Amino acid sequence: MDLFSDAGTEPSLTLSAPLASRLRPETLAEYVGQTHLVGPGKILEQLIRNDRISSMIFWGPPGVGKTTLARIIAHETKADFVEFSAVTSGIKEIKEVMSQAESNRRIGRRTILFCDEIHRFNKAQQDAFLPYVEKGSIILIGATTENPSFEINSALLSRCKVFILKELEEADLVRLLRHAVQDPKGYGDMDVEVTDDQLGVIARFANGDARTALNTLEIAVQNTQLDADARIMISDDILSECMNRRTLLYDKKGEEHYNLISALHKSMRNSDADAAVYWMYRMIDGGEDPLYIARRIVRFASEDVGMADSNALNVAVNCYQACHFLGLPECDVHLAHAVVYMALAPKSNALDVACLRAREDIAASPAEPVPLQIRNAPTQLMKSAGYGKGYIYAHDTEEKISSMQCLPDALAGRRYYEPAGQGQEKYLKQRLEEIIAWKSEHPLPGQQAETKKG
Repeated sequence: MDLFSDAGTEPSLTLSAPLASRLRPETLAEYVGQTHLVGPGKILEQLIRNDRISSMIFWGPPGVGKTTLARIIAHETKADFVEFSAVTSGIKEIKEVMSQAESNRRIGRRTILFCDEIHRFNKAQQDAFLPYVEKGSIILIGATTENPSFEINSALLSRCKVFILKELEEADLVRLLRHAVQDPKGYGDMDVEVTDDQLGVIARFANGDARTALNTLEIAVQNTQLDADARIMISDDILSECMNRRTLLYDKKGEEHYNLISALHKSMRNSDADAAVYWMYRMIDGGEDPLYIARRIVRFASEDVGMADSNALNVAVNCYQACHFLGLPECDVHLAHAVVYMALAPKSNALDVACLRAREDIAASPAEPVPLQIRNAPTQLMKSAGYGKGYIYAHDTEEKISSMQCLPDALAGRRYYEPAGQGQEKYLKQRLEEIIAWKSEHPLPGQQAETKKG
């Protein structure tokens, strides 16, 4: 097939082709997901419908429809469409394509160049696109799973509109899978029986990736024997084997999901490192997103460890970053590192309690005025109104502290943070008590020396 063949001349796909290829949408009406971009009236839908495509970058995780969207543009635009991958194409191929595109421009024909995995091109290769994009010889559409801000030359990026594609919703994937069972290009001419619950399991396992969802369904069908009535009845056991995980026992939005995350959280709170590792791995084995687990650990680090060991938050955030960089299966050890650290760390919920108390006070009286002494006074009018009057700059004092009131008058002396005295909070508790005692002994004129506990 010539690089500049018209869109639509692609040979028909047969059942020997992968299911995902056979079902690839050719029009926006068939496209699933990304309604924030291609829904009725949305920006990309209008650009395609009006054939006003300009250079753009599709950024999103694998299997969300970047290549498919580019091919839909090819079908619905009047421009020639060229597709190649950064994995297999070099400077020579780029220059050949650019030369043909320039010739097309001179006779009034546009060329859309789709570059998959554009982030894999080096700087010299990306620079080769630039003059042709500027002249309008090509309309560049790049697809990338990496952040374009870091992986694409700024000069090229500034000439492209970036569209962010999101992971597909579970409902989108279920609809896609049901279509695959019913459409003649899929299994519509075969008697395939798969339950709605099983389609939901596949969708959750795919985690937003349409290709993974369709491949999983395809493997399940291929590994199921025809019964006496020539039906393909997919069983839970076959499906579970195809996914290599016991995902049928774990619903990421159902009761078991909340049971397991509760078990992990409470095991860490109870300083049971072994149980914490077990429940963490149960979630991984069930198909949970490791970043979700890491986010819960980040929350735990401040909610249940807090300032008893402030390094816990560093460990948790580093764990999240490590999981983001590596993904499964390698990041399991980072999650284990974090949950064991949290389990063995000294515990304090003083920060969580402080937030709760402050939230209650704000809910009861949300508009308490800022005391004049700590208001900013950038203008003379504000100064004459008393803004900033009585402010004490702590660094100007010998003790680096003052008794100046910083809470609203109605909350003067209110205590929110009360350290429990575990771990590093032993020092913090002592320090806080010394500060409170000093302020009590050195009240400012007219200031009541009183402390109200939460």
